[in-house]
Amino acid sequence: MMVLSQMDAGKSLTAAAARGNAGEVQRILEECRVHPDALNEFGRSALQVMMMGNPKIARLLLEKGADPNMQDKHGIAPAHDAARTGFLDTLQVLVEYGASVNIPDHSGALPIHIAIREVHRDVVEFLAPRSDLKHLNVSGQTAIDVARASRVPDLIDLLFAHIHS
Repeated sequence: MMVLSQMDAGKSLTAAAARGNAGEVQRILEECRVHPDALNEFGRSALQVMMMGNPKIARLLLEKGADPNMQDKHGIAPAHDAARTGFLDTLQVLVEYGASVNIPDHSGALPIHIAIREVHRDVVEFLAPRSDLKHLNVSGQTAIDVARASRVPDLIDLLFAHIHS
């Protein structure tokens, strides 16, 4: 049984999560009894730095009680990162374990604002019924305003369908 200091534990856990090494994440969580929200030297948790395309790592961390809504100094939560990178499967796992899709980052953006800007249609489709579509970012834009500004007509239609449903 290896006991790591919290800092070493956080470093090892976040490094394994960032590399996308699920086996190592599981080993550190179980053998070293590390809290899933242990921070690395940059003050970030494993869920915040994990390889976004690996829903298995998200699930491992969340099953052990990682906070899905932990925000960094820019107000960015894991759901914002999943929306930005377009990994719907990871976003679905986050939401399943209680991630809110209505927490704004410091620019007032919800995950849906970011997914629209990056034109991740499947993510926008998943987020639309779950998001506060009236929410304004700091520029005073709703999700539809962002879609208009991005000139993506089918996303505008998709969002309108959810507003009027």
